[in-house]
Amino acid sequence: MDFTAPTFWVSLLQIIWIDLLLSGDNAVVIALACRSLPVKQRKWGILLGAGAAVGLRILFALAVTVLLGIPFLKVAGGLLLFWIAIKLVTDHEGEAHDVAASDSLWKAVRTIAIADAVMSLDNVVAIAAAARGHWELFVFGLVLTIPLIIFGSQLLLNLLTRFPILIWAGAALLGWIAGEMLVGDVMALSYLQHFDPSLVKVDDHGVHPAALPHYLASVTGAVVVLAAGYLLRGRSRGAEAGHGA
Repeated sequence: MDFTAPTFWVSLLQIIWIDLLLSGDNAVVIALACRSLPVKQRKWGILLGAGAAVGLRILFALAVTVLLGIPFLKVAGGLLLFWIAIKLVTDHEGEAHDVAASDSLWKAVRTIAIADAVMSLDNVVAIAAAARGHWELFVFGLVLTIPLIIFGSQLLLNLLTRFPILIWAGAALLGWIAGEMLVGDVMALSYLQHFDPSLVKVDDHGVHPAALPHYLASVTGAVVVLAAGYLLRGRSRGAEAGHGA
């Protein structure tokens, strides 16, 4: 490894930037899932959630080339992320659960693990591409995510507690990512390329959706989550009012 090579330092800076951007996604999921936990259990939820996120990235790193070639994998992941986002934004409106603490904690960790499993694939691909074959940089990128996710989750959790409206912003972000995943699937890209070659772009990192389908799918994903969350919360409040009458 040549520390004097400009490409090494460019790759290092790219990995740090990618980690700062992508770790925020995981931090949002952890903060949303842990916001309803008792205060004493939130730190455990953050630590276990961060551990799950990093562990899944390592597993995906070992099989990333195989996973990327599986048709409809990202479609399934995107649909699952839609469900998680809607569930997080409608789940008890951020109030504490009246269930056993251990049960609540493991439910939160389970939600985090499922969401991380969906999002970690793209994160690993981005880090691997920036590392340009340097395994040391790749490992560094994975390790750097640990403190970013832990501290980012704690910060976001405090903000969600003070400003509940940010829960909707977090859910919209997950919907945005879900839309990205749907349009970035192998079969979706193949269909877009067949329909109109200008709808996809090809570079050194592979085939990707062009700007139009990318942003159209992302915005649609965010809108779907917000609309579904709003309707379901309204229906839930109506049902509770009916029972209280």
